[in-house]
Amino acid sequence: MTHPTPAGEPVEAPVAARTVHVKVPATTANLGPGFDTLGLALALYDELEASIIDAGLEIEVHGVGEGEVPLDEQHLVVRSIAHTFARFGYRMPPLRLVARNAIPHGRGLGSSGAAIVAGVMIGKGLLEGIAEIGPDELLEIATELEGHPDNVAPSLFGGLTIAWTTPDGPRHKKLIVHRGVSPLVLVPEHVMSTALARSLQPESVPHEDAVFNVSRSALLVAALTQSPELLLQATEDKLHQSYRAQAMPETDRVIAGLRAAGYPAVVSGAGPSVLVLASDPKQRLDAAALVEETSESAWQALPLAVDFKGATVTGTDDGPAAA
Repeated sequence: MTHPTPAGEPVEAPVAARTVHVKVPATTANLGPGFDTLGLALALYDELEASIIDAGLEIEVHGVGEGEVPLDEQHLVVRSIAHTFARFGYRMPPLRLVARNAIPHGRGLGSSGAAIVAGVMIGKGLLEGIAEIGPDELLEIATELEGHPDNVAPSLFGGLTIAWTTPDGPRHKKLIVHRGVSPLVLVPEHVMSTALARSLQPESVPHEDAVFNVSRSALLVAALTQSPELLLQATEDKLHQSYRAQAMPETDRVIAGLRAAGYPAVVSGAGPSVLVLASDPKQRLDAAALVEETSESAWQALPLAVDFKGATVTGTDDGPAAA
């Protein structure tokens, strides 16, 4: 692992005139009982291009967030690029950033985590040959910005990830999801604040509820990797969803209706989207049809594959390195 440059005034990075392309998947965290630990990458992507320019900062946003997100140094991707450069003692170079976003904002699909991962991966691509950033350090930098590794780990590495923290920093284990698992995400029109969702959590929970979630989390790993037929029982939760239900009554009603009909439905991340971990494509279609028939509000049904690659970065040099 490359160690950051000692603290001090950042200096200009000797980067080449380079363009990098980054593709980052959406994520769904918690998956029911795996609160702040389990995450899954989904085949829904933000795609970005960053080019070094002579001076200034230029930002274009297309798709989700267009006309809403800041177009200056406060843009989350830009902040993440700057943080990555600063970690190695460099100033972020003048950039042109073009983002084409498909991940919904404020819906529990990891849009902020994806923006952070995009920035870190752009930093990695632009710093190639200057600072080599390995997987553990990518996760560490992204977690510094996100606060929790469970969203950024699957976005970085793909698949099903178990994330945890150690005195030496965050760690992860990537697992391959059983080919029978067919995710469905139901996205409402309204948004949900992650901070609000977290504020509804109690400081402590009953011992039996903690034990319940430990057993279901272990079972969920087995269900997702080996035995999809166990997903309904494996997605039971007593740690966070019931406490957040008051802030998401429509989400709670949809989940209750789906589970009563035998579908493994949970809150996606902090909500308000609903994740159904169907055991086959037909079950996924049936679940979407049930919600369309029974819900009073509109839900966009997104049948998504599991992303197995995670974030990718490719780059091309456009000229000689800066002096």
